[in-house]
Amino acid sequence: MQEILSLAGANLISPIILSFALGLAAALARSDLTIPEAVAKGMSIYLLFAIGFKGGVAVSTHGIDQTLILSLIAGLILSFGLPLIAFALLRVMTGLSNIDAAAVAAHYGSISIVTFVAATSVLQGRLIDSEGYMVAVAAVMEAPAILSALWLVARSGGGGKMEPGLMRELLLNGSIVLLVGAFFIGAITGEQGLAEISPFIVAPFKGVLCLFLLDMGLIAGRGLRQSRGVVGMGAVGFAILMPLVGAMIGLGAGLLVGLSLGGVVLMMVLSASASYIAVPAAMRVALPEANPSVYLTLSLGVTFPFNLTLGIPLYLAVAQIVLGG
Repeated sequence: MQEILSLAGANLISPIILSFALGLAAALARSDLTIPEAVAKGMSIYLLFAIGFKGGVAVSTHGIDQTLILSLIAGLILSFGLPLIAFALLRVMTGLSNIDAAAVAAHYGSISIVTFVAATSVLQGRLIDSEGYMVAVAAVMEAPAILSALWLVARSGGGGKMEPGLMRELLLNGSIVLLVGAFFIGAITGEQGLAEISPFIVAPFKGVLCLFLLDMGLIAGRGLRQSRGVVGMGAVGFAILMPLVGAMIGLGAGLLVGLSLGGVVLMMVLSASASYIAVPAAMRVALPEANPSVYLTLSLGVTFPFNLTLGIPLYLAVAQIVLGG
């Protein structure tokens, strides 16, 4: 427990977390601090390209093997299965309707790429290596959870619609295209390609991440302010419990696949995070009856800050205890 608290404390005073806290506090205090949308979009593009490219370089060095293939399969299974667990917990812990519960559950089967990037940064800061192809695992975990949510709604007789263009829209989502595309560029060009653009995607990375998380803190704070009275304590409790459940399942998956300590931590983080970009966009089309205030508040306003401040250090400490790292 002392180790976990130590890790959490070290994470809480890192520039990355403090930047998020600044944005959160500014929004809750109703400051007029804002990050222009174009700047935020540019930072998002930069982060996705950098993490994807570096992941591709790692794969080119490591090579394609059984562990990579098993990791991708594990990611798909987790993304399909975690919403079923989330839905069951929501039905027990909250009074949400089947449609709202399914919409929320979809977010907890998909992933938060920003949480993944933050976890990668924490591992690098502690000199812990991880499999570069975990970027590809993150990409395959974006969409399957949405199909699970639609199945849950259809099973309960609530409708839900799979528009003809929805799956295409999901697969061609900008974040997925950029992440996967940069991954392949890195895999093709390898270490030589990384050396050519290293001053661009290595040195500035953490600084850009700090500014991006400042913006995420502003968004989360505004969402919390606007959602007062929309979600109950049971839903908030779910948004903290579900990441812990997902992380433990991710831990088991990482151990079965045979990932390194860093890889296991990232699998836990992916399983514990909740989408607040791709899935909300899909829910607006597939489940328009669902209340966005509920699923956005839980994923972005509760789970995202929890994972950044306490979750990542906790998952790392647990993985170190289990693997003896």
